[in-house]
Amino acid sequence: MLAIKCPECDVSGSISLNQAVYEGPYRCWKCRSLFMIRIENNELKLCTPLSEEEFEMWQELHDSAN
Repeated sequence: MLAIKCPECDVSGSISLNQAVYEGPYRCWKCRSLFMIRIENNELKLCTPLSEEEFEMWQELHDSAN
């Protein structure tokens, strides 16, 4: 399990992964801010703000790919 500190509200959350690399959305459990994150080998490599519109577009692309 990897701890992620929210850049907006500074609260720690966590994520558990089955794979060594993950890239996708993450929502803070406290302030509900959205971020695009990239995790490699249990290390947070990228965390950028994500709008609701960008999140919906990502979901549509991800759903159509599966």
